[in-house]
Amino acid sequence: MATIKDVAKEAGVSVATVSRVVNKSPKASKAAIKSVNAAMTKLGYRPNANARALVSKSTNTIGVLVADVSDPFFGSLIKAVDGVARANNKHLLIGNGYHNAEVEKEAIELLIHNRCESLIIHSKGLSDEELIQFSQEVPGLVIINRHIPQIAHKCIYLDNQLGSRLATEHLIESGHQHLAYINSNQQIDDCIDRKHGFAQALEKHGLIINSSLLSEGEPTDEGGENAMNELIKNKQSFTGVVCYNDYMAAGAIAALEKAGISVPEQVSIIGFDNGLIAKYLHPKLTTIDYPISEMASQAALLSLLLAKDEKPETEKKVYTPTLVKRNSVHTL
Repeated sequence: MATIKDVAKEAGVSVATVSRVVNKSPKASKAAIKSVNAAMTKLGYRPNANARALVSKSTNTIGVLVADVSDPFFGSLIKAVDGVARANNKHLLIGNGYHNAEVEKEAIELLIHNRCESLIIHSKGLSDEELIQFSQEVPGLVIINRHIPQIAHKCIYLDNQLGSRLATEHLIESGHQHLAYINSNQQIDDCIDRKHGFAQALEKHGLIINSSLLSEGEPTDEGGENAMNELIKNKQSFTGVVCYNDYMAAGAIAALEKAGISVPEQVSIIGFDNGLIAKYLHPKLTTIDYPISEMASQAALLSLLLAKDEKPETEKKVYTPTLVKRNSVHTL
């Protein structure tokens, strides 16, 4: 496959001249344009993003790091960023981090090496210090779903504690006093914050946390089913369950049904995220809305402004979760 150097050699010009022609720079002479185009045709050369970037110093690309692109939550994030990108004549480069520090670091470095001036980073593995260092290297870097005080102006995040507190208080206000909590087994701040929100609500209403009613698993439907099975095996009475996310709630409902326990008549359940699955479960799932699409769009717009050394007109960084009432909660 021909390279830009091959084209330069064939046309008898410098690599920089080839790049000017590729980028339609007014500095390219008619003779250079003619010779370079002839060389590209002869060699079958197709300009790539890096060649165009030699003059513009930008690939017109927004880099996005998510945990796992196959997760619908991150699919919504990416779609929202892509909407902003397309509106601004940009393209996306996407990396998976899997909440692993080394994998996240490699992915971010790859995005930087591909000259992404704007970066939307969802990182749970890297330390605050490492992300601060990356933000100093890339002015257009924005962190989503995480708050780092030193670069708070570059962070877009949700109040996870409040979301879990709202869910728990809704169960309590519906008459439930024996509550269980199903958490993700990931060692990330979302898990910590949502569990704290659950505890805060119980404490506020004078209720005691029963350790036998705390369970955890993978943040999937299977993980939720396994976690619920553990709660059932403990034979501790509970009438309400707060789950880490909607998928764990779906698995928990499946486990209860297999055990002959009806939802919500015998056990009420609340999820978190308000993903598409919540609308189509039976019963339809009461959950906490996580406005990830709106947040991702805001993050993308912010990253574009920061990349141009501009300040946003609005400074909304912390998003407030809201309760979405459906049919999975029964009032006692």
